[in-house]
Amino acid sequence: MQIDPRRLAVLLAVHRAGGVLAAGELLHLTPSAVSQQIARLEESTGTAVLDRQPTGAVLTPAGRVLAEAAEHIEAELIDARKALAALAEDVTGTVVIAAFQSVIRTLLIPLLHQLREQFPALEVVIREMETRKALQSLRSGAVDLLILEDESPAGQGKPARGTRDVPILEEPWLVVVPTGTAGPASTADLEHLTWLGVDSETAAHAATERTRRALPSAPPPGHSYYDYNVALSMVAGGLGIALVPALAVREAVPEGVKAVSLPGLGTRTLVARHRTTRSEPRKEVVTVLDAIVTFAADLDVATPWTPHPAESITG
Repeated sequence: MQIDPRRLAVLLAVHRAGGVLAAGELLHLTPSAVSQQIARLEESTGTAVLDRQPTGAVLTPAGRVLAEAAEHIEAELIDARKALAALAEDVTGTVVIAAFQSVIRTLLIPLLHQLREQFPALEVVIREMETRKALQSLRSGAVDLLILEDESPAGQGKPARGTRDVPILEEPWLVVVPTGTAGPASTADLEHLTWLGVDSETAAHAATERTRRALPSAPPPGHSYYDYNVALSMVAGGLGIALVPALAVREAVPEGVKAVSLPGLGTRTLVARHRTTRSEPRKEVVTVLDAIVTFAADLDVATPWTPHPAESITG
């Protein structure tokens, strides 16, 4: 016995539509063509599959068996189409991301686990890299995405020809002070405290200088830092106060440090820079960039502590 699956599909349409005429409209066939397909199905199986009544066509017991088989075939075909579509959309290849410590720890590492589950054929490589070397690697093609602070020297101004910046996150600057220091209520309360200096290659340098310019009596910085973890360690050791982005203390505020949100400190914007040529960015690079933007949008960069208006620094 040979059963044509296409005739089973016609039988299923008759069952669902309730009659030959309605099935013809559903399948874009004439009623005669539908009837011919049913007749050939009955001939090949040697049994009646429809009980034609004045109110419509009803499946016989044999027809119900064949209709159930048709439903199973239909479901399998749907699953097969979905699987083929997934294969066609599969993302493969390698994407190299250059970034710095706070972004790697709080954004890229958690995202990497998600990407592995969603795109198993995609390889993402994270590299902590000094900014100038990272810029050279982006130009040479050794790096595909570069995460930058927009206020850093590398992030300021128009991107170099053949590259494009995509904003991925805006977060507040926080002032970090030793826990033994009373909580500041405004930036004016910071004027007579000792500040840490900041490497000029970082966005924190611009933010710190902008804040200090509004504090005429602020003493000159003594110690200085480049990495935000170093800044937190220096503050915990009582060496001074500093500005750090919210990501730097998102997971936890270190012991001995108080992170405070104050009006007027501004925000840090992170951007992802990629190449733009006839062949760039590649599909896998766009996929990873989209994932970074989405993941960053869901990050909680709420400030860990906001002072009460009545609080002020007393010394």
